[in-house]
Amino acid sequence: MQVFVVGGAVRDAWMGMPVNDRDWVVVGSTPEAMTAKGFMPVGKDFPVFLHPQSREEYALARTERKTARGYKGFAVQAAPGVTLEQDLARRDLTVNAMAVPEALAHAPPSAWLGHTIDPYGGQRDLQAKLLRHVTAAFAEDPVRILRVARFAARLADFAVADETLALMRQMVQSGEADHLVPERVWQELAKGLMSHKPSRMFEVLRACGALQVLLPELDRLWGVPQSAEHHPEIDTGVHMMLVLDMAARLNMPLPVRVACLMHDLGKGTTPADVLPRHIGHEGRSVKLLQKVCERLRVPTECRALAEVVAREHGNIHRSAELNAQALMRLLERCDAMRQPERFLQVLQACECDARGRLGFEQAPYPQAERLRQAQAAALSVDTAPLAQAAAAQGLRGPQIGQHIAQHRTQAIRARLA
Repeated sequence: MQVFVVGGAVRDAWMGMPVNDRDWVVVGSTPEAMTAKGFMPVGKDFPVFLHPQSREEYALARTERKTARGYKGFAVQAAPGVTLEQDLARRDLTVNAMAVPEALAHAPPSAWLGHTIDPYGGQRDLQAKLLRHVTAAFAEDPVRILRVARFAARLADFAVADETLALMRQMVQSGEADHLVPERVWQELAKGLMSHKPSRMFEVLRACGALQVLLPELDRLWGVPQSAEHHPEIDTGVHMMLVLDMAARLNMPLPVRVACLMHDLGKGTTPADVLPRHIGHEGRSVKLLQKVCERLRVPTECRALAEVVAREHGNIHRSAELNAQALMRLLERCDAMRQPERFLQVLQACECDARGRLGFEQAPYPQAERLRQAQAAALSVDTAPLAQAAAAQGLRGPQIGQHIAQHRTQAIRARLA
């Protein structure tokens, strides 16, 4: 039995990055031999085991054969005769198809560099900053389209090899991308959104045609003009990518990045005769993102924030013009009193939108601080005695709410005076 560290850990060691998680492959063993050594079986589709002490995952070396469309359409063979090279051949990219013997696994990763098993040229492609598929078997798994795009976002200075991009286009044209399950699409998109340069993921998906299949609502934004006065970049698709990268630059959490991705989807359905204006795009954006979130099964937290941002971002951008009463109405529409933390994320997404424009990257966004002050003032009002007094005066339901809103408006006016 031979054991190797494989995949991302080896890649990261070669790139001088921290090695956190290790993936292990076992060659020349069987499930029975693994359990006899105290390993606990956990794999459903292929033999994976937990180490009895470290609880890290160890997988038996395996080969895969395509049997049907989609990423689950594989027959897996895990047998003692499967070699390390055969196991590495089924991996997606050459930079992920390297291995290090177990004897060196616990040495500093810098010690791995002279002892790396690299049958498919991963080191060469790391030096050339290329993302290249290992073998033609890449085309058998449509998830790899998403993984390449995600790696392009994580390793933003890497290019996708021409032959790999051509293969991805063939996969899309043959209908492989149509068989991706929503949960896996969302899983990969979420990881890519949290990367260093998320726009790269969507650039790669556009380049191979997959974005039109997976997110047509986003894909149609390229080529849609906006007013040059407010958007010097003009192209709506370009704007969306600038906003996303601003969210990454400001280290925003996932719900904020999802809201940035979807806040302007309605601009893709603006009638041509009114361009470059986009009257009513906010409401159209809400309807479109609701469909996207339902289709991809996006978590409720992300969907709820995206809806508020899509509906209200224009009003928030113009909020410097609003008086205390109008600010109170805006806070109520955003549910800022019941969900104060979410409202702060709404403001973060709006700042990314405002600064995600050509030439505005360093611009201040005073609207956020003014609205935070307004929210703080409204939340400082002790509503319990106000509600009791209103009820004693015979007010009921919405009337009590209006009474409290009046006091909150006064607090906002005083705070911003």
